[in-house]
Amino acid sequence: MHGRPRKALTEEEHGASSLKAAKLRDLQSQVLHFHHNKIYTEEAIEISAKLLESNPEHYTGWNYRKLAVQYRLDRRSEDGVDSESIQSILDEELRVVENALKKNFKSYGAWHHRKWVLSKGHSSTDWELRLLGKFQKLDSRNFHAWNYRRFITALKKIPDEEELQYTTDMIYDNFSNYSAWHNRSVLLSNLMEKGGKRYDKENVLGEEYEFVRNALFTDPDDQSGWFYHLWLLDQTLKQEPVFLSSWPPNGSNLYLSLDGRLKGQQSLPILHFQSKARKFPLVLYFSEAVEGVSSSTVTVEYHDGDSLLWTPLSANNFGFSQAWLTYLKFPDEVPSSEARPVKVTIAHFPGITSSRGMPCSQSCHISFSVCVTSDDQEHTEVQSSHRISWKEENFKARATQSIEANLLHSFSKLEITKENKPSTPKWSMEIISTEIAHCRELLSTTNCKIGKLTLARLLMAHKTLTSYGIPDDGTEVHYEDILALYQDLMKMDPAHICFYEDDYSLVLLKQLTSNIESLLKHCDRYQESSSPSTNPYLCVRLNGLSLSRIGSTEHLLWVQMLDLSHNKLRSIEGLETLQLLSCLKLSHNRLCSFTSLEPLKKLKYLEVLDISHNEIGAHSIDTRRYLCSSPLTHAVGSDWYFQKFVDGDVKLNDHWDAYLLFKDLNLIQLEMIGNAVVDERFKAFLLKLMPELKWLDGEKCR
Repeated sequence: MHGRPRKALTEEEHGASSLKAAKLRDLQSQVLHFHHNKIYTEEAIEISAKLLESNPEHYTGWNYRKLAVQYRLDRRSEDGVDSESIQSILDEELRVVENALKKNFKSYGAWHHRKWVLSKGHSSTDWELRLLGKFQKLDSRNFHAWNYRRFITALKKIPDEEELQYTTDMIYDNFSNYSAWHNRSVLLSNLMEKGGKRYDKENVLGEEYEFVRNALFTDPDDQSGWFYHLWLLDQTLKQEPVFLSSWPPNGSNLYLSLDGRLKGQQSLPILHFQSKARKFPLVLYFSEAVEGVSSSTVTVEYHDGDSLLWTPLSANNFGFSQAWLTYLKFPDEVPSSEARPVKVTIAHFPGITSSRGMPCSQSCHISFSVCVTSDDQEHTEVQSSHRISWKEENFKARATQSIEANLLHSFSKLEITKENKPSTPKWSMEIISTEIAHCRELLSTTNCKIGKLTLARLLMAHKTLTSYGIPDDGTEVHYEDILALYQDLMKMDPAHICFYEDDYSLVLLKQLTSNIESLLKHCDRYQESSSPSTNPYLCVRLNGLSLSRIGSTEHLLWVQMLDLSHNKLRSIEGLETLQLLSCLKLSHNRLCSFTSLEPLKKLKYLEVLDISHNEIGAHSIDTRRYLCSSPLTHAVGSDWYFQKFVDGDVKLNDHWDAYLLFKDLNLIQLEMIGNAVVDERFKAFLLKLMPELKWLDGEKCR
């Protein structure tokens, strides 16, 4: 069992163990011989039974018996033997499995083999339920037995209502039964999906919250009921995905600059984008990860009118993403300085679905205009060779002027409009408020860490529903209270501090981006007095906030310059949605590998990157390093040209992850000093890999 220390074996025990191991090796050798040579004699099958009854975890042994049984059944069918002969073969299999389970009740292979036998349709399911009853008396929480029970009840077509009562009885017998709580969630999911007055979602959730509350108040430190409470909370908040924000934002006027300069507009921070190719990204952000965003479900009416290719901006490759990207291009014949309207219809036709299977059925629209400005080749050359300095003196007074506040309001879609407001019922808020009150009551009498975690989640759920426009019922909820709960949890449970730090970071970012006033406090204008030719950046500075995770990026799609230095970031997942990002500072964090920077490969316009003073190369073992494709696995295709960028001193197995990252970036300025991986040979490797790089660790390269 977990947590039990092992005792040293005596000589007698060691001798018995060695003898047992020798017998198992002999049986295993024989079974493998039978398997490879397709020998299915009575003697061979009997030997395999001895092996499996001694060692139920031998998966090849179970697979061999499946082949042997199927072979014997096929022979019986050809000979026209009666059903009793077939029944005897399958009964023997059930006997072997039962003996194996007596040896190890948690053997995956044994339970799967028993399912396979029952699926043949010749065995008694009544006996299986009686057998399960015996096993569950020995261990009522064994999830293998509960999983098998669901399989048997499906075969017997036992109503979910009847099984629900069974889980109720098991929970009353022992409310610490995780598996019973889980089985209850499975059954109720099926019943609520079928619908009906008895299993209306509002009624079911109300009754279940009351039911689980008895367990929570009886023993607050038992986690089984809290996990079920978390499932109930998830069901309460479950809704259709909705469109949240976009870039360009709705109602905006975008100036598409070919050179980065807007004549006559230098003093004003306006909505503009630089692209010599006369194209710009269009980003759509949803309330949760979705799939199905395509030219069929999203229509874009603009000058070109061609079919667009949409790609997910998720760090993973499962096809679901909160943010989706396409590019709009304006051909050369489009007159300069003439505004062109663009209209986007989201969910124009069905097909957008969340990862939880909920369809996006509410169609909504955004519109903006695009004006292509003239080229200025001389200015382009000056700005591209200029070095960005992150010194404090280059960041002017915070953007509190009314004109900048208005601009920021157009950049950030911080409110959900009536058109795309989710159809969350009013009773959801009532349930959440009731649970907040009960949770606070419980915590007034006990210092329960999982209770505090649940309260923090309930308070955030209340905030989420409020942001969706559901009327507040008077329950006071403040971000400061939620952050205080996570601070308490970090002190109470230091073993899981990283988990709490991540949640704390997400709440803090929600607070900072919840309204224009709070976000403006972190916005400065970047303008060097020594280089007035460069356009000013509106920079978001989230440095020194102890952030370990990135969130709330739906409010930051407009950001071109971002300072995340002096935090606790171990990953930058989420930054891939900030498609306009040009300058990024990640110095003094906890990034320990180039793999943790994978999202940067999605940022095609990133030119300035500061990852100095992190932990890259400082750890001899870094499991995150192997989350991306290695050239050694032949998974990166035919574009692997590593050798031409290195000399004899740079080894393939040391820097392949750096190659896979930087070969896709278009950097002109890079800061890496303070990382263990950096030396002169590595710098030379980077200069060969990135010919456009002009500044490396403060020194001009070309």
